[in-house]
Amino acid sequence: MIRAVTDREFDQVIERAGMPVLVEFWQPGCGGCRALLNEFDLLQAETNGRLLILTMNVQENFQIPAERDVSSLPALALYRNGQFDRFIGGLGKKDEILKQLAL
Repeated sequence: MIRAVTDREFDQVIERAGMPVLVEFWQPGCGGCRALLNEFDLLQAETNGRLLILTMNVQENFQIPAERDVSSLPALALYRNGQFDRFIGGLGKKDEILKQLAL
């Protein structure tokens, strides 16, 4: 199951992950966001414990999205070694996301 994360726990979860972390910034009512969540289930199964996938609802959490200048949704942010690496493309399908991650 994909874990939701809040502003309050975000930094701690990212720092302690011990693996790359992919975060989807989303909001209720966003059709593209919901479609991406379905792809995450497939992605999680394929990465087999090599990637932590988190979601953050931007309507309930403001700090982290503001710090990362999240301006359109859904947005995917990649973190490596506890630090922000980059936003990635390939927002449609699992295979495109995997290409961007290069795990």
